[in-house]
Amino acid sequence: MLGHDVVVIGASVGGVDALPRLIGSLPAGLPASVFVVLHSAPQGPGLLPEIIRKTSAMPVRHAVNGEKIQPGRVYVARPDYHLMVKGSHVRVVRGPKENFHRPSIDALFRTAAESYGARVAGVILTGNLDDGTAGLFAIKHVGGIAIVQDPKEASAPAMPRSALRNVKVDHCLPLAKIGPLLVRLATTRNIPRSKKGALAKRRFLVPKDMEKEFGLPTSFVCPECDGPLWETKPGRSLQFRCHEGHAYSPDSLLADQAEALERMLWSAARTFDERANLLHRLGERKYHSETVGKNAGAKAKELEQQSELIRKLLKTYQRD
Repeated sequence: MLGHDVVVIGASVGGVDALPRLIGSLPAGLPASVFVVLHSAPQGPGLLPEIIRKTSAMPVRHAVNGEKIQPGRVYVARPDYHLMVKGSHVRVVRGPKENFHRPSIDALFRTAAESYGARVAGVILTGNLDDGTAGLFAIKHVGGIAIVQDPKEASAPAMPRSALRNVKVDHCLPLAKIGPLLVRLATTRNIPRSKKGALAKRRFLVPKDMEKEFGLPTSFVCPECDGPLWETKPGRSLQFRCHEGHAYSPDSLLADQAEALERMLWSAARTFDERANLLHRLGERKYHSETVGKNAGAKAKELEQQSELIRKLLKTYQRD
């Protein structure tokens, strides 16, 4: 019999504060391996292991590709690299981004579920949007334990709330109670060795294979590579992905569309302003052509009015 000896933790905004507090509550010699993903900037300094180490009784460091997984250690994702597990070894790879993140919480949770099944305990902490929801769903699908920080105390409650809406969560707790729960789960041996995770599916599929697997693509375009997107998981764990392996939750895709729309509106306002300025200048120089005509100043004022309308729209535009 085994305990829940594989712990995967995901956090985003507010995680730099929450992660040291959670991992600091775990004892030395914990009979479990702990994996941590924090959303970070690609060019970030990668100081998270050093920050966690100040409060941790367990060894903490960045994961190394190919190293053998050992209990009683904390493996932290590097900036701009996915942290995954494959069998008894760690994988650190620059694969396709998921939900605009590398490292991605979903990538860690999914591969842990595939390799360890019911032995996995997944923890979603503070953060925006919904990275980690699909991964937590995968953990529950293979019999693992789903744990979510109480959104009421999270610095950014969106990630915990998304998990609670879409996954049958086992525990929703304040941060201070998650550590003791993980200790109990790791030391209580009640999982048969024969309980295995789901078989992994390739993340890269040519379009022909994608159509065989998921049907025809949607009308949506991948924000990363401009390829078509397929709906890969109907129902509560819905995801969109392209054949290169980029994957998005609905909230992440909506956030990108909102950002793209805002960029286009600002670009349109700037173009109207530039055209109006050019017409003003040509009018001052008494330049005449079929394109400019005799009313350059009037045309410029019309463009300025249109630019102002766009700016008013932008003031009231709500991306979220």
